[in-house]
Amino acid sequence: MFKSNLLNKNLRVELIDSKKFIFDQVRKKKVIMTPEEWVRQSIIFYLVKTLKYPLGLISVESSLKYNNINKRSDIIVKSRQGLNNYLLVECKSFKLKLNGTHLSQVAMYNKKYSSRYLMITNGISHVVFSVDKKSKKINLLDYIPNYKDLD
Repeated sequence: MFKSNLLNKNLRVELIDSKKFIFDQVRKKKVIMTPEEWVRQSIIFYLVKTLKYPLGLISVESSLKYNNINKRSDIIVKSRQGLNNYLLVECKSFKLKLNGTHLSQVAMYNKKYSSRYLMITNGISHVVFSVDKKSKKINLLDYIPNYKDLD
């Protein structure tokens, strides 16, 4: 696990009928601002602006079914060709401490997505893994991979 405060205080937030909304640049709409949504939008901003991930290859709240239960993954980044999943991110509220349950959740989602990288974040603490599909080895990383390093 490594720490780096990626929570962005400059995201577009509006007060509408006494509720806070934040603009989701992927879905191109305002969504209710919860602590988890602030983390999700902050991570998307960081991926796009700092690590140069193409916005068009990012999906948010994608539906998946696991053991006949409907779930939603927070962020998925596709590979350059758009055929494979490059990064799967599970976002938690900044109020929560990351734990093994969160790791189990992202691992369960990755059974469907087969992403090369997995990330769990609360916006401040981050756990990032690389997954070698051939050897089935999982390596803990101390950074979020740059998109330009994608092979």
